[in-house]
Amino acid sequence: MDMEQGNIKGDGSFQKRAGIVAIIGRPSAGKSTFLNTASGEKISIVSPVPQTTRNAVRGIVNTSLGQLVFVDTPGYHDSEKKLNTRLKTIASDQLTSSDAILYIIDATRLPGKEEQMTCHLVASCSEKIIVAINKIDLKEANVSLTKNFIKEFLPLVPEERVFEISAEKDTNIDEVLRAIYKVVPEGEILYPEEFYTDQEVDFRISEIIREQAINRLYEEIPHAIYVDIADMEWRRNGKELWVRAFLCVEKDSQKGMVIGKGASMIKSIRLGAINQLREIFPYRIDLDLQVKVNKNWRQKDFVLNKILR
Repeated sequence: MDMEQGNIKGDGSFQKRAGIVAIIGRPSAGKSTFLNTASGEKISIVSPVPQTTRNAVRGIVNTSLGQLVFVDTPGYHDSEKKLNTRLKTIASDQLTSSDAILYIIDATRLPGKEEQMTCHLVASCSEKIIVAINKIDLKEANVSLTKNFIKEFLPLVPEERVFEISAEKDTNIDEVLRAIYKVVPEGEILYPEEFYTDQEVDFRISEIIREQAINRLYEEIPHAIYVDIADMEWRRNGKELWVRAFLCVEKDSQKGMVIGKGASMIKSIRLGAINQLREIFPYRIDLDLQVKVNKNWRQKDFVLNKILR
């Protein structure tokens, strides 16, 4: 990111800014795509399937102006199911501890009840909200309608903090970052400059496996899947990380679909995950991937406590 220099102190020295930025919005608004584009790295998994993000995922952006630590939250939507209630809690909890809030709204969808709920959630934090109207590159985008919605439901957010962007095409991302830097406080960076995420290795591996699975499976199955990392072991004198993982589903009938005819589906998921992981990590990763059933896991607190971090 090519950023101009920012605040010059009275003694002539440059004072950088640093802060935590919560990304919030409805499912599939483009939050994960924004994070990946802004950081230039694969931080958060991306899928056309709503509710892909299940955790508060951190991505770190370093520029000449300072450091922004983005927290990609689960899509905020209206549901009282146990898993979805936990996801809403994860999203709302990030707002109070953040220095800035990036509210991403999809210009291709008509604002409805869930969008109004999101506005109500962040309205009390208007002094630290930046709004990004996303997907302006798509022909079905209705930017003027979306802007009018923002004016009505977030009237205290000034127009200079409302931006039209395409997270996928990297349109106006720098402008959004500059606006965020104006909101976060002056201070020392929170992570070393070479960091672009604070995710643990096992979490990143499980998310890549889940991404490869949900982008190949249909109907309810993507939401019925979680990944259990059973073992990780260094081999070949530390040059290869061997991982044994399980794709867990809720029903016996789903297990066969995930395995596929002649094990074709699970093989495709495994190879896709290995290719992604070898691009991300600076060492070789080998993956032993199997499927098992954990009936009705979305209603089990001990499972939710394990996978929702």
